[in-house]
Amino acid sequence: MQPITIILLALFALTYVLMLALPKQRPFVALGSAVIFVIIGSIPGTGFSYHFLDALKTIDWNVLMMIGGTMGTVFFFVESKMPQRMSDMLITKMPNVMWMSIVMSLFAGIVSAFLDNVATVLMIAPVALAICRKLKINPVPIIISIAVSSNLQGAATLVGDTTSILLAKEANLDFMNFFWDVGMDGKGRLGMFFVVEVGAIVSAFIIAFLFRRDKQEISCDDVTLVEDKVPTILLVATVAALIGASFIPYKNNAAPGQFYKPDVTNGLICVFFFLVGLVRELFKKGEGEEKLPLTQRQSFKTVISSIKEIDYFTILLLASLFVVIGGISEAGIISMIGDGIASMGGAGDGKNAVFLIYTVIVFASVILSAFIDNIPYTLTMLSVVSSVVAGLSAKGIVVDPKLFYYGLLCGATLGGNLTPIGASANIAGIGILRREGHEVKTKDFMRIGIPFTLVAVLTGYLLIWLFWKP
Repeated sequence: MQPITIILLALFALTYVLMLALPKQRPFVALGSAVIFVIIGSIPGTGFSYHFLDALKTIDWNVLMMIGGTMGTVFFFVESKMPQRMSDMLITKMPNVMWMSIVMSLFAGIVSAFLDNVATVLMIAPVALAICRKLKINPVPIIISIAVSSNLQGAATLVGDTTSILLAKEANLDFMNFFWDVGMDGKGRLGMFFVVEVGAIVSAFIIAFLFRRDKQEISCDDVTLVEDKVPTILLVATVAALIGASFIPYKNNAAPGQFYKPDVTNGLICVFFFLVGLVRELFKKGEGEEKLPLTQRQSFKTVISSIKEIDYFTILLLASLFVVIGGISEAGIISMIGDGIASMGGAGDGKNAVFLIYTVIVFASVILSAFIDNIPYTLTMLSVVSSVVAGLSAKGIVVDPKLFYYGLLCGATLGGNLTPIGASANIAGIGILRREGHEVKTKDFMRIGIPFTLVAVLTGYLLIWLFWKP
């Protein structure tokens, strides 16, 4: 290993240690690290080339646009009082806080199967916060449960998580393949949706155990009225558009002459519906405001508030992490990690070798994605999986690549639940709590994240092997 590689690896490790130790300063730690990577990469003769334009290319603008656009739409959704209405309806159906926590987590999971994980947290968290305010209870455990449940169910469908989108591009999958998929042997099998749903049911028992002492009764005397349903329609339209776009192939998977979508399609969809909400709100006139200048109307103030409410710290953190991960990827460190994982399965033959490699891919992905953002990690490992399958084929061992693909998706998606910085949804959830005045300690997050992750991963690990084993 070259000295520059050791230096960059040490910088990367220090970055994550500082982010775990300094939760309030995470965006600035990540940004500082990103700047240092670019500075080192711009110095001639270091053996590492990583200039400013290279760093910009590593940022997943699609993800950032999805987060920003959805945050804006969710602001209008919250202002419409629909989350309070949903919380009132939920409170009337639940006997106590424990059951409310379980149902909120499961509900977040179901939504997350069809909406980006971060968007789900942004939509469901206000509902949970409204309930916690009514009951005067600590919202931290419930928001964490919502975040980890969103990460789990994000792997259930093509549109649930960015990692699913990356997998679909690599394996040429459409929306329905996540429900019923056909292997290279021509046989149909249950898709990731059912694997994830079984994991969700099992993990619900973990949430029940963690909240077993929260037996306070809950009730609601007055149900909030919602006069403006347009924000809810915009949010539902966003989800529907994301699902519809999933059936249009990306350029890499499109046939010659076939129409394909740009890489930032999902981001454009989210931003578009936010802009629709902005324009509508901007020209909406309240009672008695007909003669007031535009800038003095309440609608104009709401528009300004919606722009301010976008969590720019979370966006800065994610953008900086993309640059940092891009830097270590450019240095060959992620490829080294991937090659090391692949080589660990070389000791066996036939089915044993496949099982060993599959096991290594799943659990190494769980551990690594707890510290490495799962989007660039998954992107790199998808190419590693292809090379592993080719290597096995050269030895005469036939294996359906979807075994490794789905194992990678399971491990990389759920591993992010081990730490508060392992997944974008966790970062978003903690950001919401921070704005409400609650600082989340790493140990508080891991108290929920670790048992939840272990149960869900083991369930997915066994079911995927059962469905796709050679």
